[in-house]
Formats: sequence, C-alpha cells, structure tokens
Amino acid sequence: MEVKIQSVKFDASKQLIEFVEKKMSRLERFESNSTGVDVTLKLDKDSERGNKIALVALHVPGADIVSEQRAHTFEEAVDLALDAVKRQIEKRRD
Repeated sequence: MEVKIQSVKFDASKQLIEFVEKKMSRLERFESNSTGVDVTLKLDKDSERGNKIALVALHVPGADIVSEQRAHTFEEAVDLALDAVKRQIEKRRD
C-alpha cells in the first residue's frame, strides 16, 4: 500500500515519518482493497486541546475513509486517527 505523508507548517523528523509508515502499514490487515493512504500532519495554535493534528485518508473503492484527530503529540494523534479509521472499516463491513 502506498503511504503519502505531508507535513504542514513544520518539517517532519525521520523518526516521525517511520512511525507513521509503520502504523499505516497495519491498515492492510483490516482493508485489503485499499489503494493507498494519505496522512497530513499539521500544527495548530490551540495548544490547550492539543496543537498536533493528524488527518488520515484511506483510499478504498467506492469512497475514502477519513479521520482527523487532535492531540498533544503527533504519535498520539496518529494512533487516535488510526483507531477511528479501523472503526469505520468495521462499520462498513456490517
């Protein structure tokens, strides 16, 4: 599966990119028909609720599955977004 990572308003570290790629590779177990995933990492000004935003868009035939999550770290935001995408995949199957 092709993983595209884009960072907005900052340069993502190699460690963060590797973390995201590793996490996104797990999606293949849940949705084998996916053609790719786009991950957008953004910084926001609202540090009270968490200023790190992860937007995950999984491309599957028919429609994309999208989740945007906010947290205090990018790793946490990616984990939350990944969990939301997994729940959407399970709902779609039912």
